[in-house]
Amino acid sequence: MGKPTGFLEFTRELPGKKAPRERVQNYNEFVERLSDTKLNEQSARCMNCGVPFCHSGCPLGNVIPEFNDAVYHKDWKEAYEILTSTNNFPEFTGRICPAPCESACVLGINQPPVAIEEIERHIIEIAFDKGLVQAKTPRVRTGKKVAVIGSGPAGLAAAAQLNYAGHQVTVFERDDAPGGLLRYGIPDFKLEKWVIDRRVKVMEEEGVSFQCNANVGVNISVNDLLREYNAIVLAGGSTIPRDLNIPGRQLKGVHYAMDFLKQQNKRVSNRPVSGEDILATGKNVVVIGGGDTGSDCVGTSNRHGAASITQIELMPKPPGERTPYMPWPTYPMVLKTSSSHEEGADRHWAIGTKEFVGDANGNLKGLKLVDLQWSLGADGRPGGFTEVPGSEREVPCELAFLAMGFLHPQHTGLLDDLGVEKDERGNVKAGEKAFQTSIPKVFAAGDMRRGQSLVVWAISEGRECARKVDEFLMGVSHLESKDASLPALAV
Repeated sequence: MGKPTGFLEFTRELPGKKAPRERVQNYNEFVERLSDTKLNEQSARCMNCGVPFCHSGCPLGNVIPEFNDAVYHKDWKEAYEILTSTNNFPEFTGRICPAPCESACVLGINQPPVAIEEIERHIIEIAFDKGLVQAKTPRVRTGKKVAVIGSGPAGLAAAAQLNYAGHQVTVFERDDAPGGLLRYGIPDFKLEKWVIDRRVKVMEEEGVSFQCNANVGVNISVNDLLREYNAIVLAGGSTIPRDLNIPGRQLKGVHYAMDFLKQQNKRVSNRPVSGEDILATGKNVVVIGGGDTGSDCVGTSNRHGAASITQIELMPKPPGERTPYMPWPTYPMVLKTSSSHEEGADRHWAIGTKEFVGDANGNLKGLKLVDLQWSLGADGRPGGFTEVPGSEREVPCELAFLAMGFLHPQHTGLLDDLGVEKDERGNVKAGEKAFQTSIPKVFAAGDMRRGQSLVVWAISEGRECARKVDEFLMGVSHLESKDASLPALAV
């Protein structure tokens, strides 16, 4: 604990942001850095709480009080080493993680929690600035070859850890550049792509190989990989979006959210855009789905110059603060206002979409919506709903985005060719302890195994899966584990 009275002296402060009117003019990140004084004060708020629940709140088990102490004392090397002992990519989590660690912060019982996510982002950026981030190549190579399919956060984490263990790792990515959802799902105003390129460059210097435009099951043979590699890690993510099969679904102007976001990320990166351009300029936009992907559609539509943006959610409006059904230190399902919402959008909850309405030429011109009345269960969660009589109406809309989450990974191609067993939700079936599929040398991690989740969970899954692959190949592993009872060796 850097300063025993810090949590009494200082309140939570976050970095400033460029004004909405200014930041919607481009796709650059707009969150500034804290001053040295403010950063010192924020780290000083971390108190000697006895049992640091933030550890269990973080899926990675980040050693948060210790790196806060190092930040307070301005020992950047120690702060960096502590942070990266559990998290391969704090530059990602420090930008786009919803920070479940902060929900579990003991100080958060009766005060705003410690600004853990921002401190994390500052540690890694300062470490890069000071030249502390250097390639770490393994001293000994094992002679074992591992193929990692998918270069999202789970695949990157698995690849980095397996490389540290001394295996020769090749990452196969079907898109034209590594990063997965980080590159072609997260807008640049939340995560600029040079951040990914910077990390990939370090990994290449460490010995990890990347093959892009490599769609396993299409232009790369699954059988070839099974023959050539000692182990395979499936980390392709959950990529099949949830659809909305109502009348008018076929109309021009109804799109999956990720198609829209991927196109824009390619434009920003000056990469070729395939298919018909999806542009919100001058249109009435309705985003169906109230989560982060929907929020990203709002921010991107604002930058396109949409005539209006409305975001609707099937579920009722969340409470503004914890309820008795969301006790500390659980992650609370409370109302969130993102930076994209700050830039402008009409938000509505408990809304059902009945029909996409088209014109004579097959173009979308409106939506038929209806208000919903939800009942609450004994646990305080929404139960069933009924439509509110007389509330059905039509709203103008020329562009609708389906941002209702994802069902499971793509089955055609890779998974069907492999013949791996799937669970009842359509994900790859792999044990939580072993991460091993029905094919002994094939493992799975991330959203492809657990279903759509957070970036911090993807990194955690990749790290834990890498340890199990290492054990499979070598009989024992010295890679770190969240389980303190297992032997650990810093890499």
